[in-house]
Amino acid sequence: MSISAIQTDERVKNVFFTEDTISVNLIDGRTIVVPLFWYPRLLNATPAQRLDWEVCGGGYGIHWESINEDLSTAGMLRGAPAPKIVSV
Repeated sequence: MSISAIQTDERVKNVFFTEDTISVNLIDGRTIVVPLFWYPRLLNATPAQRLDWEVCGGGYGIHWESINEDLSTAGMLRGAPAPKIVSV
């Protein structure tokens, strides 16, 4: 008897939002759901701006041109919020 290894594929399939979260469906069937407040640019974006995303980084990233935001599935899976911006 052979046992098949689980195949993971962290590339982006779809992105959607609720009032409080961003969810990313991955090619392998998993869904990442994280709080929208982790990403202030997305939190403050209009609904139309949030929907205007494109896959980048070989399928492992998401880009929003109008708000200059980029997220990676690796960072989201790791639980990494956007870095804090320090004012000088």
